[in-house]
Amino acid sequence: MSLRHAVLGLLTERPASGYDLLKTFQTSLANVWPATQSQLYGELARLADAGLLSVSAEGPRGRKEYAVTDAGRQELRHWLLETEPVTVRRSDMLLRVFLLGTVRDQQALDHLQALATRFDGFYNELRAINDKVPWGEGTGLTVYGRITLEWGLRFMTMQREWATWAAEQIAASQEEIAAPEED
Repeated sequence: MSLRHAVLGLLTERPASGYDLLKTFQTSLANVWPATQSQLYGELARLADAGLLSVSAEGPRGRKEYAVTDAGRQELRHWLLETEPVTVRRSDMLLRVFLLGTVRDQQALDHLQALATRFDGFYNELRAINDKVPWGEGTGLTVYGRITLEWGLRFMTMQREWATWAAEQIAASQEEIAAPEED
């Protein structure tokens, strides 16, 4: 996925300013494709230069509202329906877990417990978004945004459960080593 296509997709619903888009990213796409203010404003300028967006309104302090052009809609449609999605098979997190055998068991256990806590925090952030978004408005992005958010909630739940299970495996192996042998 690219920031370019995320912006085009969001603007198909209605024109918006960079500020409005940034807020939408923070409340709906944070678990899928986070974007910083500088990334977003840079991409808006590139899209406008490429003729995929137009400035539909200008306001005070240089505020610009952008709308998708026909070429922008065509680009989005092409990306959605005619290009293969990129699937990432690399995971820095899992590589670290794979190599935890090179540190002390307590350090490995602490690392896995910290992962579980981090995933729990991500889950709670997504739950807070879910609780404040008015899902019943019936727009396409609302329906598909809710579906995407549900994926994030389920994925964070799975990761949290996995990290807790993995920490329990390390703790159990420590107990086996520490237990005195019976004669």
